Amino acid sequence: MDGLCGLAVSLARIPPRLPLFCFLSRRLWRLRCGRDAVEGVGDDVGLRSSSRSRSSSAWRNGVRGESGVSDDDLASEVLSHYSSASESASVIEEGEVVDEQTAQEETEDKLKQCIDNLMDKSAKTRLAALESLRLAFSSRVLYEFLLERRFTISDCLERSLKKGGGEEQAAAATVCALLCMQLGGGVEGEEGFKMLCPILSSILIDSFASLSARQSCARALGMCCYVSASDDAEDLLKSIGHLESVFVGAYPLGDGTLPSVKAGIPALHSAALQSWALLCTLCPASRINTILNHHMPRLHACLESSEVNFRIAVGETIALLYELGRDIDQFEYEDCDALCDSLKNLATDGNKHRAKNDRRKQRSIFREVLHYIENEDFTEEKIQFGIEAIYIDGWMRRRIYDAFKEVLESGVRHHLQFNPLLRDIFGLGPPLILDASVKASKISRTERHLFNSAAFKARTKLRNKVRDKRADVM
Repeated sequence: MDGLCGLAVSLARIPPRLPLFCFLSRRLWRLRCGRDAVEGVGDDVGLRSSSRSRSSSAWRNGVRGESGVSDDDLASEVLSHYSSASESASVIEEGEVVDEQTAQEETEDKLKQCIDNLMDKSAKTRLAALESLRLAFSSRVLYEFLLERRFTISDCLERSLKKGGGEEQAAAATVCALLCMQLGGGVEGEEGFKMLCPILSSILIDSFASLSARQSCARALGMCCYVSASDDAEDLLKSIGHLESVFVGAYPLGDGTLPSVKAGIPALHSAALQSWALLCTLCPASRINTILNHHMPRLHACLESSEVNFRIAVGETIALLYELGRDIDQFEYEDCDALCDSLKNLATDGNKHRAKNDRRKQRSIFREVLHYIENEDFTEEKIQFGIEAIYIDGWMRRRIYDAFKEVLESGVRHHLQFNPLLRDIFGLGPPLILDASVKASKISRTERHLFNSAAFKARTKLRNKVRDKRADVM
């Protein structure tokens, strides 16, 4: 009672500018603390529960100290407010697992909305949905979510490829590659490839289509075929043929001179050539011999191209074909001396009319190509992700890694950790589930390197044996 009398006296001294509610909250909080010390916390809880219904109605009516509300009711309401706040805070701290599940559900709801937006009439809305799906597919593994929606997404992508503009076609083709990568090399991935491959091929070879769309379709066709149709000789042959029909436009003419091409065409030739080189890693030995005899002289001539990025793509492809030939048999290019001279010129190129960065990149790549052709020497590269790593120790392995990196961009390391498809391709085994004790016991760099190399070579040999049985089809 003394405390309430003190409260009444203090109300008369409130500065005009101080909100009454803030003052009451602070004052009654002090009263609560004093009452807890005398009567105990349990009595105070009982007081709050008994007076909550009466006081809450007064607050809902907007009463702040009117004659119809007692000081006890006011005190109980303020105390109830503090009690509710502390209870809700404890629920949040204890519900971290629930929050994680809620976040997952919210992400799936956003993806469902993006899938719905793929059927919107507005091209801008469809393009934004494709970009959102590209970011989601490249940054996480969504196999379970996509499994039951793969036909819907494939239908929407096919519609965008057939009826969309150049920018929408390019975005849809990239999402096609990511979808096949998410579904893997099983039946689901093959179904998606069978549905999307014809339209990707038709845009690729259409000279009137947008250059950006054709370039994106070249990369998507190579990746989808590598992932989903690697064991189907007929589909592999068709895809290689479509890609060849594009980049042979850069081959020398009958008089030995290189053709002049429009701006943007060399980028398309580079994309088609790199995807073609990726699919060459799947070909049986009999097909590799045909490829070497037909393409090596023409690729050698393309080293004189005026486009630096296309020259680099050609140089890397020559090195990859050399590696494939040496793995099959002791391959030797009959014009090897002239090839080495061309590579030396490019490795020491100092023409001032070329950009400094282009000259530096070109010299670095062609030094590696030259060392490999002359000495079979390859500069090993380590790719670290989590506590694991893969070692790029050959041109074939580099082309495969670069192809995935071009599609996944910054998400490639996440997929190396958790995507079963990539882990199978690079011989990493099932995704790791680590606790603190396992994280502390890392294997040595040499052991990881030997294991990865052995697994990769064993997988390649096994797949080549299966393909050799169908060599007559190729």
